[in-house]
Amino acid sequence: MTTPHLAEGSFTTRHAANIGDSVTPRQLRVGELVVDTPVVLAPMAGITNAAFRQLCREQGAGLYVCEMITSRGLVERDAKTLDMLQFDPGETTRSVQLYGTDPYYMAEATKILCGEYGVGHVDMNFGCPVPKVTRKGGGAALPWKRDLLGAILSAVVRAAEPYRIPVTCKTRKGIDDDHPTYLDAGRIAEQSGISAIALHGRTAQQAYSGQADWDAIAALADHVDIPVLGNGDIWEAADALRMIKETGAAGVVIGRGCLGRPWLFRDLADAFAGRPTRTLPNLGEVSDMVRRHAELLAGLMGEQRGLTDLRKHMSWYFKGFPVGGDIRGGLGTVSGFADLEDQLRRLDPDAPFPADILGRPRGRQGSPRSKVTLPEGWLDDTCGLDLELAAAEIGVSGG
Repeated sequence: MTTPHLAEGSFTTRHAANIGDSVTPRQLRVGELVVDTPVVLAPMAGITNAAFRQLCREQGAGLYVCEMITSRGLVERDAKTLDMLQFDPGETTRSVQLYGTDPYYMAEATKILCGEYGVGHVDMNFGCPVPKVTRKGGGAALPWKRDLLGAILSAVVRAAEPYRIPVTCKTRKGIDDDHPTYLDAGRIAEQSGISAIALHGRTAQQAYSGQADWDAIAALADHVDIPVLGNGDIWEAADALRMIKETGAAGVVIGRGCLGRPWLFRDLADAFAGRPTRTLPNLGEVSDMVRRHAELLAGLMGEQRGLTDLRKHMSWYFKGFPVGGDIRGGLGTVSGFADLEDQLRRLDPDAPFPADILGRPRGRQGSPRSKVTLPEGWLDDTCGLDLELAAAEIGVSGG
């Protein structure tokens, strides 16, 4: 069984007075890669598979990044890692984020991505705040080791050079407020030949809590000559325009803001191009989006697995709508198209979008950590070239 495609133009139009009546059209240039709208979908584990990327791309222009994979998982041909490297035919630029701690494996993984998978953009993750990663020296902890960071960045740039593929990286402000790393990371990235750097305006200690520090993004943009992409607290298109204006960033990275709202990429494309934008979807139109998402997931994974994967998205799609607990429970247990249709038919298609949730955080938030868990003696020096950090990749999504 197939489900209806959400037709283009399903949403009515209005002028974008709330996000500025005139916006200069912009592009994002990353090396030789030109992105029509300066918007990047952040790779999110378990979320940004080929189906979700296609769903978002159908809404608006941008660069859509595959789920993060580990370099060792790819080099060692781990089945789970290879399974994540799926792309739909419409992905004209295949973009993948690599995670790793060893220059050799990161470089070899880059060669595989470019040579065997036709990847046109490689990003590197140095921003993960998860304790199981930082306690082993990976993620947001690694940029403290400036020499190791430079070695990884340079190795990946050299590996991608024969393919003329741009390489970027993402990082955070630092380990905590007393141990910032972002300015040094930006300098090292530029010196290593990185084409652009994305900064999440939070420390590892903050995780996803509190407010993102856009002043840090502005400071980094002023500190380096390569493009800086801002990440953190972009919930609406107006936030993206404000970030660009306040920080001088060359583009924005969208993570939690698009959860259950793929149409955010439509709003962003309209906002950056100065076009009228369309009204927020009512409950019937959101249901159509869910059907399209289900269709794409089933095409990627098969009906049962795809519809099971869809369950995690239900609370995001229907956040704030008048959907009863029994229907929410049913949506959270669907395993096929018939189950999905049974639940969606129970909804009031004319229910308006709940405007009171606009501009509010989505997805995980939590609280700041008392401290960031690090390897013993991690802060004693900033070299790291003599460390064996293979364990930092064990248990990380992707291999």
